[in-house]
Amino acid sequence: MNEQDIYYIPANFTDAGRVLGLFELRNCIEAAVLAVPAVGLCTLIAHFTPFSLTVKLIILLCLLVPVCGFALVGIRDESLSRFLITYICWRKNRRIALNKGESIKYERKRNDFRHTGRRGGKSGARKQ
Repeated sequence: MNEQDIYYIPANFTDAGRVLGLFELRNCIEAAVLAVPAVGLCTLIAHFTPFSLTVKLIILLCLLVPVCGFALVGIRDESLSRFLITYICWRKNRRIALNKGESIKYERKRNDFRHTGRRGGKSGARKQ
């Protein structure tokens, strides 16, 4: 009767444009850009310290892996630069919430704790 075409979508269709099928190209470029100063810092540390090569490599990895790993993963599936731009735009355009045309004021009551140890007593409480 009415035959419809059936298309099967492969499981890896979203892997296009990714490095190793996991990381977006933009995140990899950001990780490489952040790795350059980290490697430079590690080179300075290695040059001025009297440690062996193994200790110098461990110091390099302890600094480089978190920086590059954070850049590769990103924040909430966004690259670090996109997140930073979004955050800066939000900080620039944020507003104060208004209540009937006036700003909301929060005042803390000074009489929350009475000498008797009760909380939130009435302002006309008798004194002993």
